[in-house]
Amino acid sequence: MKFRIEGPFPLTIEATESGAELDISTFLIRALLTQLVTDAAEDPEGLGEELAGIGDLLKSAIHQGRDSHARHEFDEQMQRLVDRLAGGGTIPLYGAAVGELRDACAVIAAPRPVPAQQDRRRSA
Repeated sequence: MKFRIEGPFPLTIEATESGAELDISTFLIRALLTQLVTDAAEDPEGLGEELAGIGDLLKSAIHQGRDSHARHEFDEQMQRLVDRLAGGGTIPLYGAAVGELRDACAVIAAPRPVPAQQDRRRSA
């Protein structure tokens, strides 16, 4: 079962065996990637240097551990990037879309038979 939620960045939510999948690819393309490509076209060297610096922080963070200065600096740099490129990473929902998402989640969250149990019932 798959539901489409309309809005400035349409999204879909689909039931899976273990829960649900939320498809936010429209948001990623229209917000994040479009801005990233725009920034690259305007200042390719500057963007490249910024991303390389973040990559260096990630390498240090992996080596130094979760609570290292490098990890905290990496997290801050990534959040600044998300803030700049994707409006902080939030996807706006308005009016009916809020109810549509609620209803879709309610349907997906409702108890449903596990496929193995369905197979056993059919063969009984």
